[in-house]
Amino acid sequence: MPNPTPGSVHVNGLLTDISVAFIQSSTKFVAPKVFPMVGVQKQSDVYATYSRADFFRDEVERRAAGSAYRRLGYRTDNTANYRCEEFGAEHPIDDQLRANADAPYNPERDAVQFLTQKMLIRMERDWTAKFFSTGNIWTGSSDGADKVGGTDFTRFSNAASSPIEVVQTDMREVEEKTGFLPNKLVIGRQVWYDLRNHPDVVDRYKHTSADSITTAMVARLFELDEILVSGAVHNTAAEGVAHVGAHIASDNMLLVYSAPSPSLMLPSGGYTFMWNGLVRGANNGVAIETYREDQVSSDIIRVKGAWDHKVVTADIGIFYTDASTNA
Repeated sequence: MPNPTPGSVHVNGLLTDISVAFIQSSTKFVAPKVFPMVGVQKQSDVYATYSRADFFRDEVERRAAGSAYRRLGYRTDNTANYRCEEFGAEHPIDDQLRANADAPYNPERDAVQFLTQKMLIRMERDWTAKFFSTGNIWTGSSDGADKVGGTDFTRFSNAASSPIEVVQTDMREVEEKTGFLPNKLVIGRQVWYDLRNHPDVVDRYKHTSADSITTAMVARLFELDEILVSGAVHNTAAEGVAHVGAHIASDNMLLVYSAPSPSLMLPSGGYTFMWNGLVRGANNGVAIETYREDQVSSDIIRVKGAWDHKVVTADIGIFYTDASTNA
């Protein structure tokens, strides 16, 4: 006698409490965290700089009774400038798509997360190109050039290397040039793994803590305020081709002084100028907008931002390339 089979009494449907999407956490991205963000009203402007040489020169003299005091002065420069460029993208949601969508799909939510992820990747890659690339962008080293692993220092993947000594020696070099000790170290994922597992670091904590070694712990060893790990990944392949993932930051490292906040009379390795006059209500420089296109019966979700990642004081930082052989 015929009986129903399990397959004949069930029609597969979408689960409403689980879905799979690859959305990287914002904690993996360092672009909004390394340097202060400066909100500006105009796309471009200039900012003032003071002569370091004039401020650091020892010119105060002994004064004899009845004689005049020596008068001192300093120079200023109003030629340094920024220029914010706008970035953005859109995603349409057709009325038919919205009306026909089953849970767990939510076209508006999905579009916002999709576009936000795209903008985070764009900002991180732009930050990396401006601050985290070769070409002597940073000139704080003794010869003003990038430091190359295997040539200027032993790569940190080598247990015989001395990362604490390397970094603190270079901190002193920057201080001699600028009067400021670097306070931040920005590293790629593999360099972080090399550091946290390095014998010099493990040795300092093996008798004092059973916890996993954190960036805060290593920062204290280096006498830095913060170590930031760029773990963001992007797809280097074109649309329609198999995904090829790569870390945006690679195996490089930046040692730099970053001002605690946008300030007068204080240097900073860099600033990120955000054009708030164009993008109001932005979160970390990014805003989400929605508008209607009636001619195609669609709502358009737009992400936009306008910024300029700007090196402000080149010799207050040192850039290291090829810091690991494991990347």
